[in-house]
Amino acid sequence: MSNLAVLPIIVPLLAGIIAAFIPRKTTVVRIFSRVMTIVNLAIAMYVGFEVYQNGSIILETGGWKAPFGIVIVADMLSVLLVITTNIIGVACVFFASRSLTDKQESFYFYTFFFLLITGVSGAFLTGDLFNLFVFFEVLLMASYGLLVLGGNKVQFRESIKYILINLFSSMLFVTVVAFLYSVVGTVNMAQIAQRVQEVEQQGILTTIGILLFFVFATKAAIFPLYYWLPKSYIVPNPVVSALFGALLTKVGIYSIIRVFTLIFIHDTAMTHQLFIWLAAFTMIFGVIGALSTNNVKLIVVYNIIPAIGFMLMGIGLYSETAVAGSIYYLLHDMVVKGALFLLVGAIVALAGTSDLRKMNGLIHHYPVIGWMFLISTVALAGIPPFSGFVGKLLLLQGGLEQGNIAIVIVGLVTSLLILFSMIRIFIRGFWGEKDESFTPDKKKARAFAWPIGCLVAITIFLGVGAEFVYPIVADISTYLLDPSLYIDSVLKE
Repeated sequence: MSNLAVLPIIVPLLAGIIAAFIPRKTTVVRIFSRVMTIVNLAIAMYVGFEVYQNGSIILETGGWKAPFGIVIVADMLSVLLVITTNIIGVACVFFASRSLTDKQESFYFYTFFFLLITGVSGAFLTGDLFNLFVFFEVLLMASYGLLVLGGNKVQFRESIKYILINLFSSMLFVTVVAFLYSVVGTVNMAQIAQRVQEVEQQGILTTIGILLFFVFATKAAIFPLYYWLPKSYIVPNPVVSALFGALLTKVGIYSIIRVFTLIFIHDTAMTHQLFIWLAAFTMIFGVIGALSTNNVKLIVVYNIIPAIGFMLMGIGLYSETAVAGSIYYLLHDMVVKGALFLLVGAIVALAGTSDLRKMNGLIHHYPVIGWMFLISTVALAGIPPFSGFVGKLLLLQGGLEQGNIAIVIVGLVTSLLILFSMIRIFIRGFWGEKDESFTPDKKKARAFAWPIGCLVAITIFLGVGAEFVYPIVADISTYLLDPSLYIDSVLKE
């Protein structure tokens, strides 16, 4: 049974290797990739069912008992995120053939795609801090290949910036892990959590914790470390942007949730208060960026940043309600960002421009795309009864419970500005008089619509079906705030 935990990592890794041997057989590799992505989703859902029924699944690889060997930990948080990752993967792999040229598909897109899914899933499932670094590198190497797919000059320019910032971040990551190992003598996260409670050098641990947060903050694009993100995420093909926007920053925020609810909880007055301040600035500066441009791609990209601020807010507040809000908002944002990036990719392809000022009346030609965009917009802004509302309600409730009125006000104002930044696309681009000179491509629109529609349907379910999802999220929040549960399950004490 324990071997189930590694399958969501092994299956896409093997699929990526096989896809590398048949890159020029476009039809074959396309069908193979679709089948394998669906299979991996089914496996992830089965693992999730087992974890929900029987508790965490712990795999001690090679027969080495924890903490001496590499440990894979499939608990409800990690499995839920792996399932969400594979749902986005299914939508993207079916969207890819509509978005990429045959030449782009044949240049190892599917290999890099599967390696990205491998890295993201591994980062969610690992119970070892050094292997978290390893899986970060796997997903980053895959993202480098996807970023330059197509070979445009602007892609190479942005890829240099993207690679350099992530190279520096990775160097710092492995250095900080070495520092932490020198203090506690282990890289197993459960044993680290156990030993930090016994270490008398609390100041050194706090410093290590802040340095590790700096690494994850760079990956998650938290203020002021988000400057690398906007241009890097708009230059690739829309399906690549969707994968990046839905998954990459979320691995960073997941790492913060895991590490700062399990390991570095000895000085929350300092670390978590810092998170609240950074969350506020991340919300404010992210939404300012979204309001400052008429490029529909950039508007969506900049809206990644305030969403990360909301998630960080819940970690900083550090209560069951607030952490539940962060987790719910994380699930919501992965799905809705995937949908929005695919939507703006479809809009740009159908309208022939990414400049909002040159669009008008598209809803007359593409009503399904238009209404899906509106639903995604109000979900992103947190309008009831959609998914964003549930997460934000929990976060704001957590802020009010602790009397932190300032962050609540920032959250409310940011939500309104997010709505304003996104609704501009609907009002200017879709609403308005029908342009009779415009020749719509209905067949192309239908091909774009259904993979996006699956993500939009899940977004709706996360809102109207909150009574089914929230109890699971609440249990995860309780579990996270009691580190002994994780420690006991891994070390079997």
